[in-house]
Amino acid sequence: MATKRKAARKKAPARRRTATRKKNQNVYFFGGKKSDGDGSQKALLGGKGANLAEMVNIGIPVPAGFTITTGVCTYYYAHGKSYPKTLDAEIRANIARVERAMGKKFGDLSNPLLLSVRSGARESMPGMMDTILNLGINDEVVEALSARTNNPKFAWDSYRRFLQMYGSVVMGVEKEDGEHHDPYEVILDKAKAKAKVKDDSGLSADDLKWVVAEFKKLIRKRAGKSFPEDPMEQLYGSVNAVFNSWNNDRAKVYRAKYGIPAEWGTAVNVQAMVFGNTGRNSGTGVAFTRDPATGENVFYGEYLIDAQGEDVVAGVRTPKPVARMAKDLPKPNRELLKVRKILEKHFRDVQDVEFTIEEGKLWMLQTRNGKRTGFAAVNIALDMVRERLITKEEAILRIPAEDLSHLLAPVFDSTAERKASKIGSGLPAGPGAARQGHGRRP
Repeated sequence: MATKRKAARKKAPARRRTATRKKNQNVYFFGGKKSDGDGSQKALLGGKGANLAEMVNIGIPVPAGFTITTGVCTYYYAHGKSYPKTLDAEIRANIARVERAMGKKFGDLSNPLLLSVRSGARESMPGMMDTILNLGINDEVVEALSARTNNPKFAWDSYRRFLQMYGSVVMGVEKEDGEHHDPYEVILDKAKAKAKVKDDSGLSADDLKWVVAEFKKLIRKRAGKSFPEDPMEQLYGSVNAVFNSWNNDRAKVYRAKYGIPAEWGTAVNVQAMVFGNTGRNSGTGVAFTRDPATGENVFYGEYLIDAQGEDVVAGVRTPKPVARMAKDLPKPNRELLKVRKILEKHFRDVQDVEFTIEEGKLWMLQTRNGKRTGFAAVNIALDMVRERLITKEEAILRIPAEDLSHLLAPVFDSTAERKASKIGSGLPAGPGAARQGHGRRP
């Protein structure tokens, strides 16, 4: 009898944890081994926040943080850009939870916690809204971080990155009419020329100190006020900026194109920083669990050693194919490949992920269903049916009708491509094929 009961228990399906919302709860914690929310709450937590909570719930290593809900964004615009009365207390309580989870303190001079502030709409809107990294650093914290890590270059590099983002996004100091180049990049180019190095990673701590001083002068001159040293003031300035970016021109055009209602609002994700720019044992990258152009079942993406996330997408350095990580960072690479399998099995779809490796430790910063070409969508759907991840009915429903037109677009013949002699190379910007014509020039 006991054996039968044991077998029955073994066959019983696992219960899914369902998050419940407390009355008037505006902030949801995630990190450690539990989250206040889960993946079913995208309308409330946004896609990014819901998926971060879900990754924590299934045991994926995620830096602790909290999500300010989409409801706060709606309230913000409905009440003249003001916030619910309880929000400040909720934010401070959740900062304390992040501090306990990460073993660091926000604004502390012995073991400082730095934060990232990112948007997170219900539907993915990549690049449309604003992001702030390394928040919480100032003239005192940078020295504390330098001493704590015994890595002055890393500390000052983090400071100059924060100043550039905060100055641009929060204080509105950007390229002005008539300027041909970003003013921050002009300063960085001067520093690189003076140091005789090709990219930012070649700058020394002293070079970066000069850059920081010049950035602060630039901000003070153009904004008419100094960069704020108080970490809480920095945090609220950044949260305001993310909510305001919900209605910037880029976001409005994107929403109109993809039919995303303005009343949905965006969530704001505040998360402990982990650093890929601490040396050769650290790095950062973005990847898809399958090739989004062809649908091939290979891990597809790019990474950089000794870099932060924006370096991969900003084009300031040429990233490496993620396949090479096995050589550069073998242990984190093995862990990342395990995470790839867990995420695909759990979400039952191709995942677009962001990750950082800090001193050999892997941290996952985001996962979401990956966008793909129509050609890839068909191949992926067929493969996932064979792998029993989805049903045939689900496979049909996953392919938008308009994506089928992609199957009619010209592509290179794979046999001819293998036989061709390469005369040049570059980084691909999108799928498809082209050839030099032999007709009359226009």
